[in-house]
Amino acid sequence: MKILVAEDEPMLLKTIELKLRKEGYEVIATADGREAIAKLTESEPDMVITDIMMPYASGLEIVSVVRQQIKRKIPIIILSAMEQEKVVMEAFELGADDYITKPFSLNELAIRVKKMMIQAQRNNIG
Repeated sequence: MKILVAEDEPMLLKTIELKLRKEGYEVIATADGREAIAKLTESEPDMVITDIMMPYASGLEIVSVVRQQIKRKIPIIILSAMEQEKVVMEAFELGADDYITKPFSLNELAIRVKKMMIQAQRNNIG
């Protein structure tokens, strides 16, 4: 299972990458929105985890590209320090599946990822 992670904070990106690899996932780590959008089409991930505020393209733009342009139904988790209800609602309206507010527990992220991957597999099979 491949997970695309888009996060512009280098230390957080590395810790998420290490945690997910330890959980058995292949991780495509990207440091900005433009790089994440490029990797979406070339690597076809099974899930996307993205920050909202990033250089070149926001997490909301990434959600939009996945849902509107590529038209994939893969799970998308938004990570953000922004707790503004408007931004959260926009993320869900664009097609995000989950939203985690920073700071967060890596164990909680891993559990949510696992749960969403199982659900996605069930939906694809059934």
